[in-house]
Amino acid sequence: MDIALLGGTGDIGEGLALRFAADTAHDVIVGSRDASKAAASATAYTETLASIGVDRTVVGMENTAAAARAEIAVLAVPPYHVGDTVESVADALDPGDIVISPATGMKRDEDGVHYHQPSAGSVTQIAAGAVPDGVPVVGAFHSLAAGRLADLDAELGIDTLVVGDDESAKRTVAELAEEIDGLRALDAGGLANATEIEGLTPLMINIASNTEGVGDLGVRFR
Repeated sequence: MDIALLGGTGDIGEGLALRFAADTAHDVIVGSRDASKAAASATAYTETLASIGVDRTVVGMENTAAAARAEIAVLAVPPYHVGDTVESVADALDPGDIVISPATGMKRDEDGVHYHQPSAGSVTQIAAGAVPDGVPVVGAFHSLAAGRLADLDAELGIDTLVVGDDESAKRTVAELAEEIDGLRALDAGGLANATEIEGLTPLMINIASNTEGVGDLGVRFR
């Protein structure tokens, strides 16, 4: 299976690209609006993998080409670019492809970071409203620390909450997530529940910012 990380040159894209390439047999494609930027990041990720003895090649290409090649497209973009990114690659998505949304809307003030809920209810629901018919959206990977993901020496031992209205697509994403060593996927219901899940991310950032020694937090439910 081919996995495209649209906007995969950023922190969360890097972390997921490295974990997918290191821990799974799926082909990993880094997408960007700028094909040369995608290629440069893909080369850097390939070199990082080689430095720990993992012989995998990550490729990079423009977002639309990446989406056309992949069966799963991860929206590794800031929340305010989610809708535009989906619309820009819509013609490259085929029925049965799956779009994954990990983004969370946030705003910061002097008290910390707060969830910034969009009018659609959640960023995941923004993505769901922009995809073509027949392309399910699944919310996942929201509260994973990018730095922890990108550090391939770091053990995860954490959970990701998965939401979606298409049960088959949700199972596929959960199975994919659990191919990453140390990551457990928990079913949190339908897309309407994405609001509560996205709201966990600013909470975790505030805890990490105010508590010494707990950077790159993850959650494990027991």
